[in-house]
Amino acid sequence: MDQSFQGKLLIVTAPSGAGKTTIVHHLLSTYPELAFSVSATSRSPRVDEKDGEDYYFFSSDSFQDAIKSEAFLEWEEVYPGQFYGTLKTEVARLWSLNKHIIFDIDVRGATNIKKAFGDQCLTLFVKPPSLQELVERLKNRKTETTESFRKRINRVKRELAYQNSFDRVLVNDLLEVALKEAELITEEFIFGKVEG
Repeated sequence: MDQSFQGKLLIVTAPSGAGKTTIVHHLLSTYPELAFSVSATSRSPRVDEKDGEDYYFFSSDSFQDAIKSEAFLEWEEVYPGQFYGTLKTEVARLWSLNKHIIFDIDVRGATNIKKAFGDQCLTLFVKPPSLQELVERLKNRKTETTESFRKRINRVKRELAYQNSFDRVLVNDLLEVALKEAELITEEFIFGKVEG
């Protein structure tokens, strides 16, 4: 990725239901200097999802071909046969617009991008106030079968174990407080502003 502008990378990661997407949307609406990195996936689009806006949708075979051709900055098989990843071309596209990039990705992907970009990147782990609170949030969504819910909770437990691997941890207990704290972290990292 040879370009003149290479912005900073803010990676927001969390277990499902912790509120990372809400925080990412808030930061995008607050800071026009940020742009969202659209991930690629091999899962089917949901009814309201658009290719190139919500995800870049690939077939499983084409995703695996892209892996072989080293098109991804990071990728993972999240569930059997279901791949997610960040295309190198997506980062280049956003930098060509002179934007700093915000990511909403899983813990392993966050770790891999941090390895690649070091201090140019900040990883922010959004944590629920407790595992029980997170289980309640997920139950209240009512979007899953008992089996898929069980798999998701097991994945959540594994992801919570990663929290000490990240630059910053943000507890999302009261949303308004979490959003303000996310703003302060963003301003310090992207713009060098320190509260004082």
